[in-house]
Amino acid sequence: MTFKDRIKRIIPGFVLDIYHYTWALIGALIFGFPSGGLVVIGVTGTSGKSTTTDLIAKILEEGGNKVASISTIKFKVGEKVWENKYKMTMPGRFVIQKFLNQTRKAGCKYAVLEVTSQGIIQHRHRFIKFDTVVFTNLTPEHIESHGSFENYRNAKLKLFQACKKTHIMNVDDGNSKFFWETEAVRKIGFGVKSKADITAQNVRSSPDGTEFYVEGEIFKLNLIGDFNVYNALSAVAVGMSYGIDLRTCKKALQKAKGIPGRMEIVSKNPTVIVDYAHTPEQLESAYKSLNSKNLVCVLGSCGGGRDKWKRPVLGKIASQYCKKIIITNEDPYDEDPMEIISQVAQKARNADIILDRKEAISFAIHSARDEDIVVITGKGSEPWMCLSNGKKIPWSDREVAAESIKVDL
Repeated sequence: MTFKDRIKRIIPGFVLDIYHYTWALIGALIFGFPSGGLVVIGVTGTSGKSTTTDLIAKILEEGGNKVASISTIKFKVGEKVWENKYKMTMPGRFVIQKFLNQTRKAGCKYAVLEVTSQGIIQHRHRFIKFDTVVFTNLTPEHIESHGSFENYRNAKLKLFQACKKTHIMNVDDGNSKFFWETEAVRKIGFGVKSKADITAQNVRSSPDGTEFYVEGEIFKLNLIGDFNVYNALSAVAVGMSYGIDLRTCKKALQKAKGIPGRMEIVSKNPTVIVDYAHTPEQLESAYKSLNSKNLVCVLGSCGGGRDKWKRPVLGKIASQYCKKIIITNEDPYDEDPMEIISQVAQKARNADIILDRKEAISFAIHSARDEDIVVITGKGSEPWMCLSNGKKIPWSDREVAAESIKVDL
């Protein structure tokens, strides 16, 4: 446990709350409450936030607008793009306010922000004037840090309570009803299975991409997995809410190549895919989307000290979908990595255990046959591996995989 973590444990919760709120206010004051000169769109949920943020930005740009965005993957202001190396989906209050100030000065009209429950609890969303908020989906995550799923959901709710104008929601997710009740001038639903304002029909997925229809227009995405249909629909809903027509939305989405570490095909010979999936729902969705009996799967349990309940569940899911399983190290923080691995392995059938992640990835790739698909999950494009006592080492699943195959990214 780091010194910072020890301090947090002894400080009363209300004191921490005041601390975070105060710094949010100071950050906004220093940078002149920059969101007031922008149209700010917040994206929250358990899965799909980064892809949705990226797709929204692409649609708004296709509509002729200058756009900025923050996601787990990157910062973007107009044409300028740089990597998010904070290992924080939603950076600290000063970073966000500084970014919004930079965005306003660069002449951007829109700012699209990925918003997390932890960020909301720490008031990082405060003093940001949200014009629209988007709900992607909700499944159990960060339960230990929040105390319960209800607390986790309530944290997300605060973003909707902070935005009174437009709420856009995935109505196929049962939790959407909880958010739908929040006051807003306009509410827009999207979905595949339920009646909605924007609905996808005739969805077809393959390892090469996804197709679906919206109001008679066929969308052909270079993105793998049915879950990306929802990401695309949410982006279309945002675009159309700002007056961008359906064909322009379609044109933008069909240009999208996906984002690093999100069902990213690193190689096609052999087929190697890197994905960020680190919850049971995400992992099962990733495996299902590939529709193959020949999956060689590398996984761990993202984030030592958190969500321990999911470890055997991840192992069980891997056993259901993968013909070969390799369990390895994945951001252990202050926990014993072998203890984490053993918990994942409890329900994993005949899994190989390889502590060194680089060795595990190399083993999976070199043991794969021509018909196999190697799926490396848990870290996606994260640039660090987090070890004990706050130590971080540079890391990239994509680069390790590419090095093993000897291909260029």
